[in-house]
Amino acid sequence: MPLSRLRREAGARGARDREASRTAVPSRARGTGPRRPGRLPAAALAAVLTLALALTGSVPPGTERRPGTAADIRYTEYGVPHIISDTYRGVGYGYGYAQAKDNLCVLASVYLTVGAQRSRYLEPQAAPRQGPADPTFATARTNLDSDLYYQQVNDSRIVERALRSPTGPRAEVREIVRGYVAGYNRYLRDTGGAARISDPVCRGAAWVRPISELDFYRHYHALATVSGQGTMISGIAAAHPNSPATSASRTSGPPPTPHPPLGSNAIALGSAGSANGRGLLLANPHYPWQGAERFWQVQLTVRGKMNVSGGSLLGVPLVQIGHTADAAWSHTVSTATTYGLYRLRLQPGSPTTYLVDGRPERMKSRQVTVRVAHPDGSTSQVRRTLWTTRYGPVTLGTDQKPLPWDTTTAYAVRDANTGNLRGLNTWFDLDHARSTQAVSKALAGNLGLPWVNTVATDRHGTALFAGYQSVPHITDDLATRCAIDHDAFRDTGLATLDGARSSCAWGKDPDAPLPGLLGASRLPHLQRTDYVANSNDSAWLTNPATPLTSYPRIVGPIGTERTPRTRMGITAIQEALHTKGRISPETLQSLLTSNRSLTAELTTPALADLCASLPDGKAPTSDGDTVPVGTACEVLASWDKHFTAESPGSLLFATLWTRITLTADEDILWKTPFDPNHPVSTPHTLNTAAPEVRTALGDTIRELQAAGSPLNAPIGTRQYIPKPTPQTQAPTLSPAPSPSPARVPAPGADEPLGVLNLIVTDPAPSGDHPIVHGSSFIQLVSFNPTPCPTTHSLLTYSQSTDRTSPHHADQAELLGKGELPRERFCEGEIEGVEGGRVVRVGE
Repeated sequence: MPLSRLRREAGARGARDREASRTAVPSRARGTGPRRPGRLPAAALAAVLTLALALTGSVPPGTERRPGTAADIRYTEYGVPHIISDTYRGVGYGYGYAQAKDNLCVLASVYLTVGAQRSRYLEPQAAPRQGPADPTFATARTNLDSDLYYQQVNDSRIVERALRSPTGPRAEVREIVRGYVAGYNRYLRDTGGAARISDPVCRGAAWVRPISELDFYRHYHALATVSGQGTMISGIAAAHPNSPATSASRTSGPPPTPHPPLGSNAIALGSAGSANGRGLLLANPHYPWQGAERFWQVQLTVRGKMNVSGGSLLGVPLVQIGHTADAAWSHTVSTATTYGLYRLRLQPGSPTTYLVDGRPERMKSRQVTVRVAHPDGSTSQVRRTLWTTRYGPVTLGTDQKPLPWDTTTAYAVRDANTGNLRGLNTWFDLDHARSTQAVSKALAGNLGLPWVNTVATDRHGTALFAGYQSVPHITDDLATRCAIDHDAFRDTGLATLDGARSSCAWGKDPDAPLPGLLGASRLPHLQRTDYVANSNDSAWLTNPATPLTSYPRIVGPIGTERTPRTRMGITAIQEALHTKGRISPETLQSLLTSNRSLTAELTTPALADLCASLPDGKAPTSDGDTVPVGTACEVLASWDKHFTAESPGSLLFATLWTRITLTADEDILWKTPFDPNHPVSTPHTLNTAAPEVRTALGDTIRELQAAGSPLNAPIGTRQYIPKPTPQTQAPTLSPAPSPSPARVPAPGADEPLGVLNLIVTDPAPSGDHPIVHGSSFIQLVSFNPTPCPTTHSLLTYSQSTDRTSPHHADQAELLGKGELPRERFCEGEIEGVEGGRVVRVGE
């Protein structure tokens, strides 16, 4: 069976001084090579400025800008904007304008989605992820399901209530949002509307429109709930009495393609771990390469108040992963379960009435209406009644976990992030942080991060891990008393509680912003001077010298096997500290860009020996046949066990190990199983006697030969970044690359292979593996005795989703080479860039 089919089936199963550097204008452009000293000549700058203004039409010469929205956007290499203003509204305006220029179609699709209007303009029964500018966070089967779900969210006015809440966005955040919306709309107006958009994906589309502040907040709320209710959009939209547990949808749409899980690596070194005794951070989120969860690199400066640089999720005008002059942080997607289920006991004869403490309680119904398009161009209304309870909406679950609504039982979902806009306040505070103490205060004080941990460090050399986020108040005691399935809760952290007892309601803590959430005192937290690290496992082994064990199961497991990527990270850090004593920025970068594979180190020698021992030089296949091993044994024995794009033999091992993990049970793979007393070094010693290992070798050899791939082919021959030729030749500051093909070979590997540089591909029947997910924004921040930190960064898929932009794929080759360009943060780093382009915006 081809590996691509095997994967699909498996997926179906399962400034000049310190203060100036903190708050002054941004800095010199970034690049990989040395920069010529000196400023851009005044005449040249004037010419570039005039050209920029003429090209954008944002502020015609001689036009006064209102101080509230005035901003300068200084572009540096690779199209990175450094936005400066006197006001928060102005910096939001510049962000909205610049980001719309780079990613208008994706953003417009997002607002179409949360506005519940996809079916009005697109095919109602089509999958949202197959539509234009895939919004990515849409898990619905169909556009109609998506619209019904988001319309009931909008009709509930939950976002409006959150805006009025005492924990809602503070005044400065609202100013940034007002500016963002105005800047986005101004760009759309300046281009001449949808008909004049450069991106052919949505040029002329009727669904490209100006947005409102409410559109913005609805989008943010959708992001916040993406790991909870957002996982069961069709299950909520389709729920009705007497629904079977066989489908989460009443529509004819196919099950949505499973999303690769969001992930990340983050390593923070402190004074005892870094080479210069100050903070050092490696940020490496693993997010989708398409859609609304892409990052965009930006520097945001409000004179005298804020100066922050880093990666920002599309449509969220704050830096989520980045640094100030004194503190740096990253996030890793946590193991905490952000929602819970309630099993409802229904009153006999009334499937919309459930019992609580023996008393009947009627579900609340809401008739949801959306407009749908027809092939002849006409539209009509579709109405559906959706149901909710005291706990939350009734749901049929997901395709992976279907839930029935029959005559006796139904299920409701409660999401800890429903109504949560507090993350905006959290990131606003982080964007002003000057120490890890301030980072910790921002996190614990808001508890607004929806589904991520935080790893941080500062110039004083204090490294921090904090699991301060929005988590349901489901303690182990509550789960013991109320969980329907204790084994499922232990294994997954998802609690299905007894909805027939009011005593099974979520609890409350005095240090939580709202009832129903765990307070910060119950969540994991660790400060160290050597290091902290996380690669999406639970907080237990943040630093093995100080295991964290005092948090509830819903936050994550304790004492369980770690992923190969987690083990690789800890192993590499500890080896570097042991051999070098301290870790330099270059060494920390190499932990990622070397593409070293722990799984290969543990298994390749045994696989090579197995290959060499096979009778008659033939490997068995799963269909009972055999295939000559050819050069496979020599290739495995000589492979360097790294997933660089050009490493000979890496494709063979990647294909082989992926097949092994999809066909062999974990408990037969290793001779030495996991030992919680030795969690970094176990399991180990591959069980080559397992039949699945032997047939996987034969099947892999036959598959590669059938695809025409030499057995010593590097991973880069199949794994690649698409690099279309821009259709326009707009001015660009990207260093002129040598002529390159339409696809760039890429390094890295998927989760089971134990490589920090996680790359997820979508294998095609042809054997090609275009990248869809993985290492996205990479940032290396080193604090120095001087006010200005030394930073390097890379946006793997580049700044723009517009294929006609020169910044659509201009960073692709840097990923393949393992290069992180120098980032420009302080004023002295920006002012001397040659050919710098300035765009002035405002109203």
